[in-house]
Formats: sequence, C-alpha cells, structure tokens
Amino acid sequence: MSRSLFWLSDEAWATIEPHLPQNQPGARRVDDRRVISGIIHMLKCGGRWADVPPEYGPPTTVYNRWNRWSRRGIWTRILSALTEEGWIAETAQIDSSYIKVHRCAGGAKGGVERTPSASLGAVVQPRSMRSWMSSAGRFASS
Repeated sequence: MSRSLFWLSDEAWATIEPHLPQNQPGARRVDDRRVISGIIHMLKCGGRWADVPPEYGPPTTVYNRWNRWSRRGIWTRILSALTEEGWIAETAQIDSSYIKVHRCAGGAKGGVERTPSASLGAVVQPRSMRSWMSSAGRFASS
C-alpha cells in the first residue's frame, strides 16, 4: 500500500526555519522539518492526530508541537512570513462543503414562509388551487 505523504520542499523549509523557536529547554527535539511536514499532512487529510503516519514521528509529538506553537503564536508568524514571500495568498475562500449547516437553515422543509402584515392590508396568496376554490365558494354563497 502506497501512501501519499507530504514533505516540505527545500525552498519552503528555508523560508520557515528562521521563524522557529530556538534553544528550547527539555528533551532533545525531534526533527522540526519532519514534524511540520506531519502537521501539514494531518491538516490536509483531516485525520485524527492519533493516526499520524509513523514517518512523521510519534503522534503525541506532532500534536503537542501543533498545540503549543498555536498557543504561542508561532504558526501566525510562520504564516505571515510565507505570505510576505508569496508562498501563500493573504486571502482565502471557503467552500460550502466544509461548513455544516442544519437543513432548516436554508428553508429545506417547505421553504421560507411569508407572513402577511395585517397593518399593511396584505393579501394572502392561496397555497393551492383547491384551497382557493373552496375559499371562493364560501365567499360566493354569502
């Protein structure tokens, strides 16, 4: 089984690397390029962090790096640098297939109902020919 994994190009890495935190305390760091490639892969495929392919390193490392750097604003700095260098656009578009909306938000059940305003003397349109005929019959007999 062949997997399509994402790996940062040398040019992209050269743009990102100066914006990464240096001399961090703690255990020896896992290769940043490998972990960032794993983060981008997981964001692109939309999978669970626990399902990170082993080529990117331990899933907890990939997730923790994403989470900690998000809280510290490091991703914002990286994205700003990539925008300045022309790697990514400053604006984006959202496809509606990514936004879940409840079916009643668009009037799926019967559409949008219009309520006539009594103060303006609005005329009520009949909903069907049958109801209009029965209403007309009642008015004609009186």
